[in-house]
Amino acid sequence: MSEEKPKEEKKDDGKPPYRGKPQSDGGKPPYKGKPQSGGGRPQRGPPLSPAQQRRRAAEERISNWTPKTELGRKVVSGEITTVAEALASGLPLREPPIVDLLIPDLFEEVIDIHMVQRMSDSGRRVRFAVTTIVGNGDGVVGLGRVSGKLVRPTITKALDRAKLNIIEIRRGSGSWECSTAVPNSLPFEVSGRTGSTRVTIKPAPPGVGLVTNQVGQIMLKLAGVEDAWSFTKGQTQTIYNFANAMFKALEKTSTTKLLPGQGDFHNMVKGVKQE
Repeated sequence: MSEEKPKEEKKDDGKPPYRGKPQSDGGKPPYKGKPQSGGGRPQRGPPLSPAQQRRRAAEERISNWTPKTELGRKVVSGEITTVAEALASGLPLREPPIVDLLIPDLFEEVIDIHMVQRMSDSGRRVRFAVTTIVGNGDGVVGLGRVSGKLVRPTITKALDRAKLNIIEIRRGSGSWECSTAVPNSLPFEVSGRTGSTRVTIKPAPPGVGLVTNQVGQIMLKLAGVEDAWSFTKGQTQTIYNFANAMFKALEKTSTTKLLPGQGDFHNMVKGVKQE
């Protein structure tokens, strides 16, 4: 008679049995330890800021952009290479990628985001109004305001609106206290109005700085003005009215007719400084 082999008793190590899918290597559970060096998920860099995300989106938009207007086709072909030429051409500016292509170092600022509520038959509807300012810090500035249902897409639309509203301003040394030839301020006093808000900007000598509120400092800094005094009247707590009134005042620097020799006397520069 053949001897029966004794059955091996399974050792109880205290771990529950693996009940997953059968593996080709004898039913062993998959390895869940730390990934070895050189393998695993690649390391990610630091997260991008909202401004960097918008800049990356603008670069992708330029690479995939097909111009639909005459001004856009001239910019792509190389006939127009600067913002001054684009604004002087008389063609309407209707595509934001034109500004992204002509001014790659454009700065963007969001100055106001507030909620707007409206009652309708279906209930209360909530929207967000966003006000933005763009500029290159060298004589070019723009203002935009858009309302929408979501904040992030509305910010993008407001920035595009500001790019379509860009203007060139005149800068100079218009203060009687100024003895330098550097166009650090405005060439003369200008004023603008929106609703009950009135803003007057006066030229100042070097070293004074921007004597205005935070919104005015952002707009003048992006416009390339280093020294100025501002005087306001009316309801100035409404951010958009104040910003729009100051924007209209800056626009008058380029639309006001000059006297003979006034440009040389105040060392005026329109738009970007020519080195």
